[in-house]
Amino acid sequence: MTIDHAPPDLSTLSKNEPLALEPVTPAAGSRRRAVPRWLRRTVGPLLLLAGWQVLSATGVLHRDILASPGTIAAAAGELISDGTLPAAMGISLQRVAVGLLLGGVIGISLALVSGLSRLGEDLVDATVQMLRTVPWVGLIPLFIIWLGIGEAPKIALIALGVAFHLYLNVYAGIRGVDEQLIEAGQSLGLGRWGLVRHVVLPGALPGAMTGLRYSLATAWLALVFGESINADAGIGFLMNQAREFFRTDVIVVCLVVYAFLGLLADAVVRTLERLLLQWRPTFQGK
Repeated sequence: MTIDHAPPDLSTLSKNEPLALEPVTPAAGSRRRAVPRWLRRTVGPLLLLAGWQVLSATGVLHRDILASPGTIAAAAGELISDGTLPAAMGISLQRVAVGLLLGGVIGISLALVSGLSRLGEDLVDATVQMLRTVPWVGLIPLFIIWLGIGEAPKIALIALGVAFHLYLNVYAGIRGVDEQLIEAGQSLGLGRWGLVRHVVLPGALPGAMTGLRYSLATAWLALVFGESINADAGIGFLMNQAREFFRTDVIVVCLVVYAFLGLLADAVVRTLERLLLQWRPTFQGK
């Protein structure tokens, strides 16, 4: 910052005479045009794609190991044009939606029972914490024995992973509500259910949103495991077929679809957070 003129001599001013302020102008070149944030966020992926293409074009990265971005784009176009990829995406999305709904109902219900009542905590929490330590992917053989090889074991696997994340975060959110808020609500005449509705549940909402984000990530991970075993449709089925024929381009297309759907689901949760948590200003970074 530079000052256009020298500052006035304060000794020559009387006590009653107002001080004239000189305008301050920024120095030339001090202003930098802000780069849009979306453009900054694309720099890393674009550099990765460019390096990948260069390695493929120069032969450093052989096509049998990993196809080039151009080949992958062509394969994606073929899968979209013949309807194979949209149909597989629809089936996978349906599995995730059903598993997320079922696991969400189970996880949130158990968290409410355990978080709102000490008796419920004694009856529920120890069992859930014990089951949580069991690798849920290792339950796939049991799910196949119990539920067969249809849609049921895939949905059950997704629901199991979702339920644990939602339970832990909703329970922690409920027990993390400030005790002084509870006392303030009681002094205002709120009963038990009034406290739950107006104090406890809004206070636990940030934890629930965090649990939902983790649950969505787990749901897609569980879908990958579920569709890789005895699947006759879906994105995982396409990946298994491509593996048999060494089609790395199709495999990468399916992985990109998984990543895209995961990012889309995370964006939906972020939008819900902005809408539902407007009352809770948070640090957004500098």
